[in-house]
Amino acid sequence: MIRLGVNIDHIATLRQQRKEDFPEPAYAALVAQENGADSIVAHLREDRRHIQDRDIRLLKETLKIPLAMEMAVTEEMERIALKVHPQRVCLVPEKRLELTTEGGLDVVSHRTALKKVIQSLSANKIEVSLFIDADIDQIRCAKSLGADIIELHTGRYANATGAARSHELNKLLRAAEHADKLKLHLHAGHGLDYRNVGPVARLPGMKELNIGFSIISRAVFVGLGVAVKEMKERICAE
Repeated sequence: MIRLGVNIDHIATLRQQRKEDFPEPAYAALVAQENGADSIVAHLREDRRHIQDRDIRLLKETLKIPLAMEMAVTEEMERIALKVHPQRVCLVPEKRLELTTEGGLDVVSHRTALKKVIQSLSANKIEVSLFIDADIDQIRCAKSLGADIIELHTGRYANATGAARSHELNKLLRAAEHADKLKLHLHAGHGLDYRNVGPVARLPGMKELNIGFSIISRAVFVGLGVAVKEMKERICAE
């Protein structure tokens, strides 16, 4: 059965918009947990635009399901991860002016820095995932660096239409097949919603889908618990 990781960044985005102490991301995480989420995803960005340091600590202290902390490859984030000790860290690229993560991490170009961080986290029994594009060279490099998991960036698939979407899905398929050959655990995420998630859920070897924006958007109308249940039913039906 495919697992669902619920990203709660946008709960924190709403809070930070008014600099209030609500809505509480940790409470949202508990609601998601009670309604079928298999893990909670939170991205502690360098600019702290949504999730804050306190959120990561509170999530780790209160959750019964795994916490997956997304972070850039920096010394500061490495120190925080080692102190908080989430069950999993997903290393992602970051640009200051982007609205959201725009693509996968170039592990080939940054292999030296990545190897150091991966070794440090792994030595402390933290699973390491690399958020990458559906590119065979990137997947091979991720394996060579000792990553436990790759998370395929599905943004291009999600944003494409018609023949272009089929082309992007085929790229994801080839990437999934190659990850399986290398015995890498396979996750995927970015831009997935209730309408387009099916084909990604059916990719060979898929273990977990990490989804945030579409669930939080749906929750505005039906409530977070229902939105999580609906997504879990959607991906498990595939």
